[in-house]
Amino acid sequence: MANGLFNRYATPGRAIDQAQYDEGLRQHMLSVYNYMMVGLGVTGVVAFATAMLAMSNPAFAQAIYGSPLKWVVMLAPLGFVFFLSAKIHSMSMSTAQMTFWAFAAVMGLSLSSIFLVFTGASIARVFFISAATFGAMSLWGYTTKRDLSGMGSFLMMGLIGIVIASVVNIFVGSSALQFAVSVIGVLVFTGLTAFDTQRIKEQYNEGYGSESLGKMALMGALSLYLNFINMFMMMLQLFGNRE
Repeated sequence: MANGLFNRYATPGRAIDQAQYDEGLRQHMLSVYNYMMVGLGVTGVVAFATAMLAMSNPAFAQAIYGSPLKWVVMLAPLGFVFFLSAKIHSMSMSTAQMTFWAFAAVMGLSLSSIFLVFTGASIARVFFISAATFGAMSLWGYTTKRDLSGMGSFLMMGLIGIVIASVVNIFVGSSALQFAVSVIGVLVFTGLTAFDTQRIKEQYNEGYGSESLGKMALMGALSLYLNFINMFMMMLQLFGNRE
């Protein structure tokens, strides 16, 4: 399944120390999860702080939720994802990290409205459900011997369908379509969590330099972060209690 560029036996004549390789892989995956968790923390803090400011300042709330600026807030995270994906190889590691943190902060702005729409208790409940689901699927993706590459194209088709249906529903406003998108979305992002975890694991190559491995860890964290955020938002639509 793994591309030859990421094959850990790619260096001719090198004796592979399995224990050393396993430790390197463990450290790499730990970096991936650390980036992801810190990113989620930044997003959560910014989202909560923005929501609190909006509740105490009607002019600020009108600016980011009721003016054309809301489209900038909504679409900015997507721009960061495209930019980071396209430029990661030409960036320094420090610049890549700063871009990732900026993305996480902008995502917090984009998600801040959930604190105005859903109760705090239901947000916390859905977050822990999402975290448990994510953790279980990521662990399965990491440990399974089954090749999950066949799931990739199927899941990507499902993701494209979700995006199209979500855009259509912005204009249609159908609760039934929203319910269907949320259910299918949970399934798709649950599957992508396992798929991406296995992909990140198999891309690891101990022969890469520290900066290359750092960038790989950052992009792996971005993939898992997006899976978690989308899974959380889909579950919130299904199980969240509205204010």
